[in-house]
Amino acid sequence: MTEELKNSDNQWLRKQIVEISRRLSAEGFNINSSGNVSVRAQRGQKEGFLVTPSGVDYETMRPSDLVFVELKKDAAVFWGKLKPSSEWQLHEHIYRKRPDVGSVVHTHSCYATALSCMEEAIPPFHYMIALSNAAKINCAKYATFGSVELAQHAVDALGEQSLACLLSHHGVIACGKDLQKAFALAREVENLSHMWLLIRNSSGSCEMIKSTEMDKILEKFKHYGQTGTNVK
Repeated sequence: MTEELKNSDNQWLRKQIVEISRRLSAEGFNINSSGNVSVRAQRGQKEGFLVTPSGVDYETMRPSDLVFVELKKDAAVFWGKLKPSSEWQLHEHIYRKRPDVGSVVHTHSCYATALSCMEEAIPPFHYMIALSNAAKINCAKYATFGSVELAQHAVDALGEQSLACLLSHHGVIACGKDLQKAFALAREVENLSHMWLLIRNSSGSCEMIKSTEMDKILEKFKHYGQTGTNVK
């Protein structure tokens, strides 16, 4: 894990998580208290992550309601007055497996969840699939919500590099180096899911982008956007 992913558990970070959670609700990605959001963080010398609490409506959720989950070697320890999200193990497994991930956003967005209920991956029909850092967005096998099995299936679907997957009959996982990137990817997965469902339900056909081309796109996306180097 790089130093830039080590956020301190502070009021500013907690406010950011609450703000993004409310935006997900306002934009229709999550209804009532569905879905959850987390950010990798430190509490003093304790390594872990901040996660939204279980069953609390985003509109009434306060920064102090967030739960810090300490990632000890063989167990997790909770710090907070409320219970963490029922999917805390989903976040825990991803953070333990993927040191490159700094934030996880889990949604029940409409189109992506519809695809997940069909247990389908999102294939390389559009180049923006590469925002997931993979040539397609897998669908994890079904397991009961809040279970260790679901967490493991999600980790398996993400693999070593993908930043997004669907959860069978459930929803979406979007990861990022930080909260803003995870949020942006969750929005993109929903947009791609909408497009793919329109294509599937049309009478026309759709050629997939060839694997060699997807490799080129994935390489280009490594340098996409503002990378900190100015061209003079």
